[in-house]
Amino acid sequence: MSNFIVEATTSKGYKINLNTGLFINNEFVAGANTIDTINPSTGELTAKVQAAEAKQVNDAVKAATDAFKNGWKQTKGSDRGALMYKLAELIDRDNEEISQIETLDNGKGITFSRFFDVKQLAVTLRYYAGWADKVHGKVIDTEGALSYTRHEPLGVCAAIIPWNFPLLMLGWKLGPALATGNTVVVKTSELTPLSALRVAALVKEAGFPPGVVNIITGYGNIAGDALSRHPDVAKVAFTGSTAVGRMVMKAAAESNLKKVTLELGGKSPNIIFNDANIDQAVKWAHKGIFFNHGQTCCAGSRVYVQEGIYEEFIEKFKAYTRLTKLGDPHEDDTYQGPQVSQVQFDRIMGYIEAGQKEGATLALGGKRWGSKGYFIEPTVFTDVKEDMTIMREEIFGPVVAVSKFVDVDDVVAKAHNTTYGLAAAVFTSDVARAIEVSNRLEAGTVWVNCYNELDYNTPFGGYHESGMGRENGVYALDNYTQIKTVKININRQA
Repeated sequence: MSNFIVEATTSKGYKINLNTGLFINNEFVAGANTIDTINPSTGELTAKVQAAEAKQVNDAVKAATDAFKNGWKQTKGSDRGALMYKLAELIDRDNEEISQIETLDNGKGITFSRFFDVKQLAVTLRYYAGWADKVHGKVIDTEGALSYTRHEPLGVCAAIIPWNFPLLMLGWKLGPALATGNTVVVKTSELTPLSALRVAALVKEAGFPPGVVNIITGYGNIAGDALSRHPDVAKVAFTGSTAVGRMVMKAAAESNLKKVTLELGGKSPNIIFNDANIDQAVKWAHKGIFFNHGQTCCAGSRVYVQEGIYEEFIEKFKAYTRLTKLGDPHEDDTYQGPQVSQVQFDRIMGYIEAGQKEGATLALGGKRWGSKGYFIEPTVFTDVKEDMTIMREEIFGPVVAVSKFVDVDDVVAKAHNTTYGLAAAVFTSDVARAIEVSNRLEAGTVWVNCYNELDYNTPFGGYHESGMGRENGVYALDNYTQIKTVKININRQA
């Protein structure tokens, strides 16, 4: 057995092998040191994973550069697509093992790992595999010349992915990059590296040439910074906090002005009008904030309820939230598992304390659950004022702030009382109002009568400090190509 494979057993007795090396040039190799990965359900060590520093980042970028220049750039789109289809098939084949690893490492419910995270990784790869032979330019009618455009790959693309959706974000980055002919270096979060490293083994099994896909783990301020600054990296895609996004953008600008896309934080408003189906609004609002334990950039963490149904909504929302199954994420019926780390646990509990000190009403939850791990009760604050910390700052946990509003103008103003603009939702039975409010809201995604419905073929990204660029769908392809104009003289005279 490889020195970079360790065995682990889940709380339900499922035995899994964990890849712990850096995946560079189709091999698992040693890093500069190791990082402890912790099981968030217990707070105990899961494994020691190899960590990259500058040398290993250079090795990964060189492998990707060589692969791009020595064949991948010239590989037919249909052949690239075939490899992506094969990788998706292998991910489906190993869904259960990958799901168990994701839940062990991240703490999300096993049912979500199986039917959302792992499934969507495969679906996204298939979607972009279909695009691999369909990315092309146009012929443009110009006088005296044949003019056409080419959509060419950028080269080596870096992807820095977060800990809340390790596999989903892996797919969102790999899919368009590979479909357009680029090679990739992925840096996982140091908190949740294990599922992406398991997929790395399938990259080799699928038949990708060495160096096309490289997956490394390391600290953001070391490996992430080195990737963002690397002169041979042509583009960096980052998903994470707005504060770190600024650092990535600065590092990219200071090196070679590489192309940058950023999917950052949010403080998204969920607006519920008097005429909404209140029972459905309650269920969707619950999913809007408590899905993935509140660790979702587009979480509906600000719920605005019109005055006429405010009290009824609060009572029904509390009753429905009390039904949330909190506990061991390896149980099939668990909805909410632990937060990802002690740091996140402490941060969230700090926000709960701030909400109470500043005068919001703690209507439900607010406490640690259990005696080990990083579990927090689903927490509902009501009567929250616009200037309170829990209404202004991204908590990134199972904490929701609920407030009332008077009319459309009032709630749109409140919705825009933020530096973010990632997502929003509108609940109403009036189609005209739904369209009017959706059009007025400054957000990259607006859901109507639903929340947190994410699809591989619709663009996702934000306004303002929620980032730049779009992921998913055909829109993402533009982030991974550069456009060349070719003009051939037909009959012009000098």
